[in-house]
Amino acid sequence: MITAIIVTILLVGCVLIATAHLTNINKSAIAVFMGTVGWILYICYGTDFVMAQHPDTYIEFLGGQQPTSKMVKYFIYDSIFLKYVGRAASIVLFLLATMTIIEILNNNGCFDFISEWVRTRRTREILWSLSFITFVISANLDNLTTTMMMLVIMRNIVQNRRQRMIIGCSIVLAATTGGCFTVIGDPTGLILWEGGAITATNFSAYLALPAILAWLVPTCLMGLSLPSHLDVIWRPSPYRGDDTRLNRWQRFIMLVVGIGGLWSIPTFHNITKLSPFLGALCVLAVLWMVNEIFNRKLIKTDFMVRKSVPQVLQYGSIQMILYVMGIILAASIMAETGVTTTLAHVTDSYIHNVWITGLLAGLLSGLVDSFVIAMGGISMYPVADFGQAITALDSTYITNFTVNGIFWKILAFSVSVGGCLLGFASTSGMALIKMERIHVGWYIRNITPKILVGWVIGLAVLWMEIYLRS
Repeated sequence: MITAIIVTILLVGCVLIATAHLTNINKSAIAVFMGTVGWILYICYGTDFVMAQHPDTYIEFLGGQQPTSKMVKYFIYDSIFLKYVGRAASIVLFLLATMTIIEILNNNGCFDFISEWVRTRRTREILWSLSFITFVISANLDNLTTTMMMLVIMRNIVQNRRQRMIIGCSIVLAATTGGCFTVIGDPTGLILWEGGAITATNFSAYLALPAILAWLVPTCLMGLSLPSHLDVIWRPSPYRGDDTRLNRWQRFIMLVVGIGGLWSIPTFHNITKLSPFLGALCVLAVLWMVNEIFNRKLIKTDFMVRKSVPQVLQYGSIQMILYVMGIILAASIMAETGVTTTLAHVTDSYIHNVWITGLLAGLLSGLVDSFVIAMGGISMYPVADFGQAITALDSTYITNFTVNGIFWKILAFSVSVGGCLLGFASTSGMALIKMERIHVGWYIRNITPKILVGWVIGLAVLWMEIYLRS
């Protein structure tokens, strides 16, 4: 009965997340509620769950003592809860570090050259310049922060609202596809990488071309609906409170330290086997020190106190961090109650095809939320058991879930691109919808078919890559 109650709460939460654009209830609040209430209900009836999922470990934990409700709670906290919190915290700390890195770079004008590059009224140059830069940056930094930064730059350039809507959609798509083919560009890839399901080189090698095509094809189609010249205006670089006083070389050095440092994280992880968030924090620390050295004259004055911080990035980043934490905790509840194991058996019995499962996951991510569906797919198979045989599945099917298995690539690509199908199912898409007051009906008519074409082409190319290389 309690399992049914927990599942009902999580399903209602998923419905609220899917309809957040209608109810105006913040997704992060719903996710945190799901994760916290789920664990509270779990620990209240902990004995049943522990004896069903961890009987041997619990008996060993007791060490001959009599089992009591108090001992069960201690066991859940020490042996189960903290394990999931640790995994969630490592993802959150990585996101926090990358978000802080991009804010430091943005506050010091390291991205001002973007506006300087796009000094034209020609549609193709503006569309492709903004889209390409977004694609490259999002492969190394957080998708939401990259999207927000590029949307602000786009709003300062393009004056016509309808033109901004189309270019904004191309920016969201570029951020999503750019992040989905690297292990540090999207939370889904990061979770798979840290959980041992994928390796950085193999993951990017397979998903790079599908991601590029899923970005290029829809962007080309979006460009056809724009006039040959756009209504633009060129403003001076943004004022940051006495500005940073950094010359071009200093800004370039900071950009190299920030972006180049993030590029080195996969190598850091392969050598040390430490969690990637530690490498991200190390990069942040170095960039932080470089920032203070370059701005030492301002730090000694009150100008640094008056420097404006991009509140839109700060607020959005905090929401995303809480959202990720809540969804990971909610997914862990599903795993500990045995629901995800049941879902895995049902999926294997009735579908038994990872490509169909991937298509369904992509469609669901467009309706609900890309990260929710990704975590659902990942939690169906124990993170700690990546690479081990799943006894319920035959040997052919098992190969899809080993390290660098087919399923993880299909899942990461499908939920990322599929989350853009209706716009509101991704955090970046919701940011654009709120910023430009886009109606879902307009998005479905003008953007969804184009993204759908790119998604199908990308999946077809991924299928060819997998079976040609196997």
